[in-house]
Amino acid sequence: VQLQASGGGLVQAGGSLRLSCAASGCTFSGYDMGWFRQAPGKGREFVAAIIWNGGTTDYSGSVQGRFTISRDNAKNTLYLQMNSLKPEDTAVYSCAASLGYGLRRTPSHYSYWGQGTQVTVSS
Repeated sequence: VQLQASGGGLVQAGGSLRLSCAASGCTFSGYDMGWFRQAPGKGREFVAAIIWNGGTTDYSGSVQGRFTISRDNAKNTLYLQMNSLKPEDTAVYSCAASLGYGLRRTPSHYSYWGQGTQVTVSS
């Protein structure tokens, strides 16, 4: 399973970005997916998760109402729409794939990881 995240960049506070995660080498629709982020000097933090068919999602409290996770199984792609961005959202964002665990917030439940894309929000 290969995951390639993209779409990061520099944006002003209050702005928006959409991250994408392209999957290959797997039956994408068979995997539950998640987004995590890691800020400098901090541990990996759960952001959002979505089950294999997109029917159920989960968000951390810090992004609830601002971020939306979605997927297109026909395109083997996971998305994260980020609105009303704040400087504290600055981090490297990574996508991850989990098989058989459902919605999980713990990194150890995810078997495959993308390389991450940098998101920087200026104040």
